[in-house]
Amino acid sequence: MKDNIRIYKVKSEYIKYLSMYQKHIFTQDAEKDNRKYIGVVFEIKGMKYFAPLSSYKDKHKKMKESVDIIKIKDYAVINLNNMIPVPASQVMDIDINKEKDSSYRYLLQAESREINKQRNRIKKNAEIVYSHKKHNGITTPLSSRTNDFELLEKLCKEY
Repeated sequence: MKDNIRIYKVKSEYIKYLSMYQKHIFTQDAEKDNRKYIGVVFEIKGMKYFAPLSSYKDKHKKMKESVDIIKIKDYAVINLNNMIPVPASQVMDIDINKEKDSSYRYLLQAESREINKQRNRIKKNAEIVYSHKKHNGITTPLSSRTNDFELLEKLCKEY
């Protein structure tokens, strides 16, 4: 389908750059952790946005979904509060079918199927989180745990 959401990887140098300005951007030490920084990409107000996927953990079983946290069954969680604007040059498509580790390939395939079942909700919620942050600064629980999109958009354009 034309409007499917795909899974992407973002270059670690760009993540490190943004993380100097925002506490909600998780970095990883490439030498200690070889897990990819993967997520989904969609557009908000004409800019590409990347929303990271987090591995599903026990704590997620107890958590209720909210506008900014979307469970992808028991495979992963999309953290819309941690989404970031991303230039096309910093996004790399992941060819799931070429993943050598079969367990990881099956997980990515399952995540991709579920993400696309929920794609309209993901996009709608992303726009709600984006607007909420723009209108509320840091005055609500949601806006206080959400990245500063205006700052990040400026940094993205300067990158």
